[in-house]
Amino acid sequence: MPSKPPAVPIPVQSLRRRLRCRMRFRWAVSAVLIASLLGWLVLETAGGPDPRPSVHAGQEGLTGPPWRHGNPEARFTLTLYADLECPFCKAYYPTLMAWIDGHPEANLQWHHLPLVIHEPAAAQLARVAECAGEAGGHAAFFEAVGWLYRHTRGDGQGLAADLRYPGLTPAMQGCLDSERPRAIVRTQADDATHSGITATPTVRLADHRTGKALLLHGPVEGDALLSALDLIASDGAEGAITAEATEMPAAPSGDMPR
Repeated sequence: MPSKPPAVPIPVQSLRRRLRCRMRFRWAVSAVLIASLLGWLVLETAGGPDPRPSVHAGQEGLTGPPWRHGNPEARFTLTLYADLECPFCKAYYPTLMAWIDGHPEANLQWHHLPLVIHEPAAAQLARVAECAGEAGGHAAFFEAVGWLYRHTRGDGQGLAADLRYPGLTPAMQGCLDSERPRAIVRTQADDATHSGITATPTVRLADHRTGKALLLHGPVEGDALLSALDLIASDGAEGAITAEATEMPAAPSGDMPR
């Protein structure tokens, strides 16, 4: 009977490298599970940092889009892919805005993604928000988004037939009568689809210092956002990591922790 070949010892350095890789992977997966995300999460290393936002939401007269809210010098940007007829977006929006206001290390950028199942109302409301921003700047855009979420019937039903946006001015009406807002909304929706983003709400976290980004599907609570920011800021988050998260119910419009 042939003898068993002797075991080949593994160098200590190799064992340490394997252990570090396992620890990094387990830490990343733990962060995902803590996040209680809806769907899946993917970390990508970009070719370089995203352009840093140069305006503050409170500064009027500055051009957009993209429309931004929060600290213009923030290290992190959260891009919210949203549909103004989406009930989960409607519930999530005020808590996310409040979280941004309480965390100067992050700011918010809006990205239109009207879903086919909510058309034509979703794109119509998106155009109203666009024209509010064109007429009044970044703060006016987000004020319009908040008003539309509070008053839409949702799920593609839009506003009641006798309800009009109270901030409608001749300048805004001229914008609505033009092709400009339609083209902006369509372009942003196409960009999202080409990036593989087809559900709302979706949040893309970007670290301007490391150039890394993280895509989170579904309403993500405050503690989970902090864990995700720690993940993309960490030197240990190298390369591309994909992890599955347990599917959870959408978060209600309650307080977002921390």
